[in-house]
Formats: sequence, structure tokens, C-alpha cells
Amino acid sequence: MADLGGVYIVLRSADTAPSFEAVSCGGHFKGRNPAVGLDQLRAKWVSGTETVYIGKATNLRTRLRQYRAFGSGRAVGHWGGRYIWQLTEPLQLHVCWKATEEPPETVESALLRSFTTQHGSLPFANLRN
Repeated sequence: MADLGGVYIVLRSADTAPSFEAVSCGGHFKGRNPAVGLDQLRAKWVSGTETVYIGKATNLRTRLRQYRAFGSGRAVGHWGGRYIWQLTEPLQLHVCWKATEEPPETVESALLRSFTTQHGSLPFANLRN
């Protein structure tokens, strides 16, 4: 993967409803616990789609390394997608990425708008536009 800007999407290919852990394996960035309550996770889940998270990166290589490091418990800045790390099967998720000619923010915004139009909400681990 080149050091290019772009977007990435986290997919969950299981057909079954997810289960969640009370404790997150994500890092405690700036000393904050990334875990949220199980009811909050269940309420945020979006059925009928494999897309769990849509993200942007000015440098895909660096951002995806941060994503992996956060999920391994390191205190790095990947706070926005932290709900992913309370899924019981985070190691079975798939990460796709694409370098973009347009600014990554523009492409991410378009993908999030399209997702919201189709599903009525943001993807599960996207906490804000």
C-alpha cells in the first residue's frame, strides 16, 4: 500500500446478529476508556448491511496502522471507530481501502451520505459525520 490518501471501509461478513463484549480491547486513548454500554451498542447496530465503519485518511498506510494498533490495546488516536472493538469477533472483520484522487474528506462524506440515505443512519462505528 502506498502512502496515499483515500478511504477505507470495515466490513463484517457474518449473516448472524452480532454479539458484544462489555470490555473493549481498544486502547485507552488520552486515558479514556473506549467501552460503552451493551445497550448503546445494540441500539447503534445497523442491520441489513456488511458495512461497519467508513473512514478517511490523508495517509492510508499510517491510518490503518493506527486502526490496528488501537484494536491491539495501544493508546493511539482511532477513537471514532471504537465500537468495532467491542464486537466479539473483531479479528474476523475485513478492511478494504482505496486511494482517491479527490480529497478523502469529500469521498468519505459522499459514502456516509449514501449509506445514511440507504439505511437511515450512519454505519455502526461511525459516531458522527
